[in-house]
Amino acid sequence: MQKKRIVITGGPGTGKSSVIKDLETQGFPCLHEVSREITLEAQKQGIEQLFLDKPLLFSEKLLEARVNQHIHAKDLLEEVIFLDRGIPDVVAYMEYFGTTYPHKFTKACQDYTYTKIFLMPPWKEIYKTDNERYESFEQALLIHDYLKKAYLNYGYEPIEVPKISVEDRSDFILSNLER
Repeated sequence: MQKKRIVITGGPGTGKSSVIKDLETQGFPCLHEVSREITLEAQKQGIEQLFLDKPLLFSEKLLEARVNQHIHAKDLLEEVIFLDRGIPDVVAYMEYFGTTYPHKFTKACQDYTYTKIFLMPPWKEIYKTDNERYESFEQALLIHDYLKKAYLNYGYEPIEVPKISVEDRSDFILSNLER
């Protein structure tokens, strides 16, 4: 059985995690965003914003975690697995910040592929900042463009998810799995 790895991506504050949680309550296996864990671990070590202080180190940790998620997905029993962000997200953020990165990032994007990409658009009405999400809404708009470009560059055709309720967004994604 070929696993269907489905990425739900988008800029900060677009509702990705809410949709992932909703899909999880419906019984779908979901692999959660790992960047907050990396940020919190760095904060325990006295680095307030690892992504800003050491962007390449942060991105390397993120790449490793996302590759591990991709590999872990094949061990799950279910055919469809949802992921809160994918490997090209790492490249998109480095491009956004102008961070130079080694070829291993590009290679990982080419080697570890996904079945389908759902892109959550920026949505000002639901956007909030917090300790790990420090970007302004204007920055979130730019990040969205970098994410879309990264996935297009790796041969994906991201499907934009409409700005509707969490449940309706989940239904939209489920109804477009075969598209």
